[in-house]
Amino acid sequence: MIIVAVDVAKDKHDCFITNTDGEVLFDPFVIRNNQDGFDALYQKICSVTDSLQNVKVGLEATGHYHLNLLGYLLDKGLSTCLINPLQTSLFRKSLSFRKTKTDPVDARAIARLLMSDRTLQPYSLTSYQNEELKSLTRYRADKVRERARLKSSLARLVVILFPELEKLVSILHMATVYDLLREFPGASYVASAHLTRLCHLISDSSKGHYGKEKALEIREAARHSIGSVFPAKSLELRHTIDHIRFLDDEIDEIEAQIFALLDKDPPKMLDIPGIGPRMAAVIVAEVGDFMRFSSPDKLLAYAGLSPSTYQSGQLTSTYAKMEKRGSRYLRYALFNATKYVCIWDPVFKDYLAKKLAEGKHYNVAISHAAKKLVRLIYHLETTGETYCSKAA
Repeated sequence: MIIVAVDVAKDKHDCFITNTDGEVLFDPFVIRNNQDGFDALYQKICSVTDSLQNVKVGLEATGHYHLNLLGYLLDKGLSTCLINPLQTSLFRKSLSFRKTKTDPVDARAIARLLMSDRTLQPYSLTSYQNEELKSLTRYRADKVRERARLKSSLARLVVILFPELEKLVSILHMATVYDLLREFPGASYVASAHLTRLCHLISDSSKGHYGKEKALEIREAARHSIGSVFPAKSLELRHTIDHIRFLDDEIDEIEAQIFALLDKDPPKMLDIPGIGPRMAAVIVAEVGDFMRFSSPDKLLAYAGLSPSTYQSGQLTSTYAKMEKRGSRYLRYALFNATKYVCIWDPVFKDYLAKKLAEGKHYNVAISHAAKKLVRLIYHLETTGETYCSKAA
């Protein structure tokens, strides 16, 4: 078996080619991160074997720098394993007491890891095709976090400019409030507003839900407001509202593409009450090919939901904590999906109630339900079965 190890970097990749007998076929060499470099690596591989079926390539998942080379190798039909950098780091440190870390050393360590770990599964074409979905779901998560930060900023500005407004409406973050503050960014602006204009604005924005009575109430509160008059803060408030609305449009556009990709091959987990397309998209994107995990326990470990274990001599830890390694996006999606599943699915609702009755904290009980949910999702996605919830 030919072993090809590649330590990935931004502008170049360090490669090492050996075989399972320990014979070095090519000493560590460098290829550029371009088409010529990829072709040079492929030619070297072809020069040492007559069949690409006898070749196993190992790449370290280094940010986004490995994606282009990974796609190239998969297109060439090479069996390629994507390795977690934490795994290679721990393995390299186990090989020597010396604190040595260079790219050629890393390439050799990847090769030895490929030969020693028989459980490493080749990266499938399905997982690579899911990279587009992963990119979209992570991009959406970034935009949602950015919008949340702006909403917090808006709430802060309202406290400074018109603190009484928050008690006059159900929530700050709705179209009526945004339209009002966009045109009248502060209590002083609202207080001097023409009543007819204020009534029309509030009525149109709320689609008739609020009328003249609410307009009078808001204007009266503005006239007795303790809000400060800061033109700079008012300008910031206007821009913040514009940014939030711009992000709303961006998120809607991103979600439309996510749902279009998901509709091509709807996951079976959508049959589970409480799992919507947004959470399902994140789970599918982060897992990729469910078949690359030989058991649901390995999927749990990948999500960082498995408990840590510590035992030494007579000491055994009785307070195991969640490992929280692996994909944080997957862990977030599974944990939050579990909360909704425990509301809508009677089986999970009963299971959560049982754990809470045992005296477990809510988050601990949810983590137990999340493990149960992962096993269910794994079964549905690997067998293709349809989920039918049992009555409570």
